[in-house]
Amino acid sequence: MTKPIPRISSRRTRMRSRRYRRIVSRKNVRRVPKGIIHVQASFNNTIVTVTDVRGQVVFWSSAGTSGFKGAKKGTPFAAQETARDAIYAVSRQGMQRAEVMIKGPGPGRDAALRAIRRSGILLSFVRDITPMPHNGCRPPKKRHI
Repeated sequence: MTKPIPRISSRRTRMRSRRYRRIVSRKNVRRVPKGIIHVQASFNNTIVTVTDVRGQVVFWSSAGTSGFKGAKKGTPFAAQETARDAIYAVSRQGMQRAEVMIKGPGPGRDAALRAIRRSGILLSFVRDITPMPHNGCRPPKKRHI
């Protein structure tokens, strides 16, 4: 008895079936009722990271991922949009209370904090954790002209 010849579909139909396949997220969505929101505001960018109480990252966002490029990443508006993006993602995972840690001297600090306050998440405290040198590095020697 002869073997049946396997049917080989064309490339186009294979691509089409792959294209229209439903995309399912591999990440399991954790319920996070309380978390810590870290805002790192530099002069060039603002990064908002949301962690759970143990410090494991739940979601992060930056001005670059929010669609801003170049010098616009350092603006207060970009920081506001970045914070709003991060808060929206974690509020869908059930976050109701949070602590806020702000680091850095950038222009986005206040705008990000304002966006977090407006989001409806209860803030237990806001802490500034900007590193301050205790007389830090040795300065460069004087220039000879």
